[in-house]
Amino acid sequence: MNYIVIALQLLVGLSILNVWLIQYKKPTKWRGGEAKTIIEEFHVYGLPTWFCYVVGVAKVLLAIGLLAAIQYGELLQPSAIGLAILLAGSVIMHIKIKDPFYKSIPALSFLIACVLIAISPYFIS
Repeated sequence: MNYIVIALQLLVGLSILNVWLIQYKKPTKWRGGEAKTIIEEFHVYGLPTWFCYVVGVAKVLLAIGLLAAIQYGELLQPSAIGLAILLAGSVIMHIKIKDPFYKSIPALSFLIACVLIAISPYFIS
C-alpha cells in the first residue's frame, strides 16, 4: 500500500509541477473555456492575474512538499490537503463557467488522489 501512496505522490506532484512550470504557456484541451495559457484561464474564470501567481506559487510549493514527503513524512498530510483544496477550487471554476465535464477530469482525478494520500496514514501502519 505504501508504494501506491508514493506512486500517487509522484504522479500528482510531478504533474502539478509540469503544468505550472513547463506547460503554463501552452494550450491544452483541459484549459477552462477557450484559454490558451494559465493566465488566460484565470481571466476566463473571472479571476485577476495576481491571483494566478498566488495559486501558482502555492501549487508549486505544495507539489514540492508532496514529493519531499516521500522522505519527510510530516509533509504528507499538509501538502496533500493543501493541494486538495486548490484542486477543488479548480473543479469549481470549471463548473462555474459551464465547461464540458472532460475539462475537469485532471483536476478531479488529482483531487481524489490527494484525498487518498491525505487519509493514507490512517490505513498504513
